[in-house]
Amino acid sequence: MTQTTEFATRIDLPLEQRRTLTAMLNQQLADTFDLMSQTKQAHWNVKGPHFMELHELFDELAGHLNGFVDTLAERVTALGGMAMGTVRIAAGTSRLPEYPTDIIDGMAHVAALADRFAAYAHTTRRAITTAADLGDQATADLLTEIARTIDKDLWFLEAHLQG
Repeated sequence: MTQTTEFATRIDLPLEQRRTLTAMLNQQLADTFDLMSQTKQAHWNVKGPHFMELHELFDELAGHLNGFVDTLAERVTALGGMAMGTVRIAAGTSRLPEYPTDIIDGMAHVAALADRFAAYAHTTRRAITTAADLGDQATADLLTEIARTIDKDLWFLEAHLQG
């Protein structure tokens, strides 16, 4: 994913740091958009005795991710970058594994989503470190809030698989 458009900004981070940050944020944007669509895939197709509970949970998790898509894209543009947020870009650059389309059982969906939420939480924490190392506390804080929510969402998923 190559970004060629940059915009002037008075944010006091050097251009090269902003370029690194926008590339990292655009990668997170792609992963987030992909995870949101995978979560909706589970929401639409879940079946079984816990249908309603899982259907609603998956929709709530997708809603969190939808908000993060917007927040990440806006941070990219605030830093002077071009948000790379189409479905095709996300599909081509996401680091998440493809969602299995042959499952319907509620717990199989929960397990598949838990794996993906855990992977996303990991890359989000790495992104926090990158932002902090580049002196961008605002981006690190934004990503920390995402990580905190994703960890809670992962806990909700994992609770269904335990006990």
